Amino acid sequence: MRVKSARTFLLALMLACAASPTQAQVRDATYRGTLVCGKLPFAEDPVRAAIEVDLTGGIGTYNRPVHAPTRLIVAGTEAGTASVNNNKIYLAGGWKDDKNFYDAIYTGAFVRRSAKLTGTQIWTHDGKSYTRTCAGAIKRPFAVFLPKEKK
Repeated sequence: MRVKSARTFLLALMLACAASPTQAQVRDATYRGTLVCGKLPFAEDPVRAAIEVDLTGGIGTYNRPVHAPTRLIVAGTEAGTASVNNNKIYLAGGWKDDKNFYDAIYTGAFVRRSAKLTGTQIWTHDGKSYTRTCAGAIKRPFAVFLPKEKK
């Protein structure tokens, strides 16, 4: 009986060790989602925009469109870096045009194949500073739809 439980334990341990590298590699993907930010005093309404995060080996980039105050016009693209530490994701970037700019920081935690994000943007518009909060989520496709590794 003791040998059987030892074999079961070893088998479970081997499966767990074999699964760990695969789980780490599954984070390597393009995540897509939505980020909703609060209203700015000089804008017409709160902004809901798509966000895309590309991760490879725990680091990557992100981008999302930046809407002009009228919301009908895309003024540019917010871009920045992404990093993952255990289940935590960190995004840092910003956007700038001739008159306005902002710095952004978002953080979140992965649960399975998605992460919820929260963060802030610190804007400078017409020489005044504004801070607004943002929240959203990103999700990657199911693992079976991810590109296969080349051998």
